[in-house]
Amino acid sequence: MERAEFQEKAKQSIDEIFDKIEALKAKEEQATEDLKEKYNEQIEKLEAKKEERQLKYDELLDAAEDKWDEVKIAFSESADSFKEGFHKIISIFK
Repeated sequence: MERAEFQEKAKQSIDEIFDKIEALKAKEEQATEDLKEKYNEQIEKLEAKKEERQLKYDELLDAAEDKWDEVKIAFSESADSFKEGFHKIISIFK
């Protein structure tokens, strides 16, 4: 995958993450009082991961050619971290 194509897909993934977090915040209102605290904790963790992911994306855009592969891998790994956190919060409602 070429650099420009990867950057475009990375931007799309950032936008999707932001949308998912906003949707989760909206669903918080449906949670029982017992679950709201746990839910809020997970949302805060996702927010932190979102910020980390945004920083990795910024690095991706600014990466020198000799650092491209390293930054690309770091960005991909941050996706895995976000997915793990997202699945934890979804499991609260199961």
